[in-house]
Amino acid sequence: MLRITTPSRLHIALIDLNGALGRIDGGIGLALDTPSTILSAEKADEIIVEGNNALQARVKKSAEAVARGHGGVHIVIEEGYPSHVGLGSGTQASLAAGMAVNALYDLELSVQDIARIVRRGGTSGIGVAAFEKGGFILDGGHRFDEKGGFEPSSVSRAPPPPVLMRHDFPNWDIILALPALKGAFSTKEVNIFQEECPIPLAEVQATSHIILMGLLPALLEGDLKAFGSAINALQGTGFKKREVKHQPIARALMDVMLESGAAGAGMSSFGPLIYAITDSPHEVQEAVKDYMGDKGNVMLSRARNTGAYIQYQ
Repeated sequence: MLRITTPSRLHIALIDLNGALGRIDGGIGLALDTPSTILSAEKADEIIVEGNNALQARVKKSAEAVARGHGGVHIVIEEGYPSHVGLGSGTQASLAAGMAVNALYDLELSVQDIARIVRRGGTSGIGVAAFEKGGFILDGGHRFDEKGGFEPSSVSRAPPPPVLMRHDFPNWDIILALPALKGAFSTKEVNIFQEECPIPLAEVQATSHIILMGLLPALLEGDLKAFGSAINALQGTGFKKREVKHQPIARALMDVMLESGAAGAGMSSFGPLIYAITDSPHEVQEAVKDYMGDKGNVMLSRARNTGAYIQYQ
């Protein structure tokens, strides 16, 4: 028997949904230490999945895709977290299921191989790279002629994009505010991509400028204030501005975080998860709790600079 523990992830921003240079997507994000998905697995005569009803179908489908022609597996989802909230549960659960089969049957597949089989990483490569190595990730997107259009990972059949940069993230506190809502997914998510894209080139250029000359230097220099300023600037341009527009509570929560001392605040993917990066976690956490009351949860996390790991029992 084995147990796989995955990170979750923040998806900070998609970079280019214009395509003027022949590539689209591209993204930045980071792996989180908590919450986690934990699966235990052992060989079986068929594919059996127990625990966490919300993830069962996805885990079973992924296990079946990797196990085809090799054998069965009995998977128990010991821990999970909600889908469609901005933490990337679908990718982590799918990759964990595929990796369980891979490890049990000595298939010698890489994380990238498994991602292709279970069809993850078709728009953003952050979740796949977070599973593989953790840390802060910058991916290079897809050739437009390879992908063929502006669409989310849930319907894209493109392979995972190349990782241009992976760097350990500083030991900064990260506040996660999770309102009792859902982000855009399924048909609604597809429709938003179709309605909003292509993003004006000037906004893509502004997003790229913030990342290249603001966020990345601040990350490498460990400059919390400058990193937070870049996160704040990203919320008002490019595709991220459109994502925030579709989640009405986002701006109010970010304002609460910033007013209580956070260096930076943003929305992960389509939300509703709002995050703050701060050196005053208690003040920010209490302010968010007061604002949301019983209509959401607040967690304290930090980045994880390693990927998913397997324990054999």
